[in-house]
Amino acid sequence: MQKKHLSYRLKTTVALISMVTAALSSAAAGDGESPEATDGKSRIAGEYRNTVTASERARKARKGIIIIGSGKNTRAVEPYSGSMENALGYADIVNRYDSLFGTQAKVYCMVIPNAVEYYCPDAARQWTKAERPVIDGIYTRLATSVAPVDVYTTLGEHASEDIYSRTDHHWAPLGAYYAAQTFADVAGVPFMPLDSYEERTVNNYVGTMYRFSRDMSVKRAPEKFVYHVPRNVDFSTTYINYTLNADRTEVTSETEPGEGEFFLNYSDGSSGAYCTFMGGDTKTVSVRTSTGNGRRLLILKDSYGNALPGYLFGSFEEIHVVDCRYFTKNMTQYVSEKGITDILFANNLIHASMTRIAENYANYLIQ
Repeated sequence: MQKKHLSYRLKTTVALISMVTAALSSAAAGDGESPEATDGKSRIAGEYRNTVTASERARKARKGIIIIGSGKNTRAVEPYSGSMENALGYADIVNRYDSLFGTQAKVYCMVIPNAVEYYCPDAARQWTKAERPVIDGIYTRLATSVAPVDVYTTLGEHASEDIYSRTDHHWAPLGAYYAAQTFADVAGVPFMPLDSYEERTVNNYVGTMYRFSRDMSVKRAPEKFVYHVPRNVDFSTTYINYTLNADRTEVTSETEPGEGEFFLNYSDGSSGAYCTFMGGDTKTVSVRTSTGNGRRLLILKDSYGNALPGYLFGSFEEIHVVDCRYFTKNMTQYVSEKGITDILFANNLIHASMTRIAENYANYLIQ
């Protein structure tokens, strides 16, 4: 398996050179450069002004984590340090998928902002880069045949709600719900309202930000992890689980496809509650639902994307979930064999600004 992955890396270099050459030629011709979509809707994200925590006190903790406020409402957020150059490479690989699969499947791009964009106090803005200009850059770079999914605006409209965890680096399930609703609208599929779900809660939740920051104020400010299980739709979930090497950079083995639960139950106080959805990232997942509309969605995601599929069981008859770090199949064959009709890139901006993520997506096309 390790020799095989070394071969993949060599092939990836060739593929990336080809991809970048094509992207530069496309840019020179003006393809994907217009800020206006073909339907006349702007590809630029809406404005947002922080009115929730703008005046809160803030301080830096370990690893540059920004600690906001105090007491039971303490919030910890990751600063954004990515670059426009790397983010445009992400847009280019989205365009590459569109050029390959566009006749079979509609391609969508959902760039998910990080919590720092919405909650960083005004006085601490020098500790992080602004995310909106980079998201705008990605959407402007997309080919006009790719559909941008502007969740920046959607999440900004709900920023006063619990759409991001205070003690974890992920968004909260409610944020994923609003994002899924926006995507369903763009994709033209039905969408189940929140009252169609059973609400479940993990109490006394402290997520990853305490481990990252080692700041006791985060540990002393547990929150509720609230998620939603759909009621009026049947679904079954199939997993291919991966085993990784010691530094968790390569897949060393995988299981045969097997059925399992999509929603896992975590007890109160568990720090792993975000793994409620599919148990985490190191797997490829397919969900078959009772929504018989002929639409089959492939979500290409990081861990933020784990919270999305459960809100789309009433929107697609099949949902396939592939992580941007762990996938061993050939993407071209996978899309064809599964009859994929819709491809959604759903990555948070920190990941979308990493060159290795675009490289991984390029590798999936040739491995």
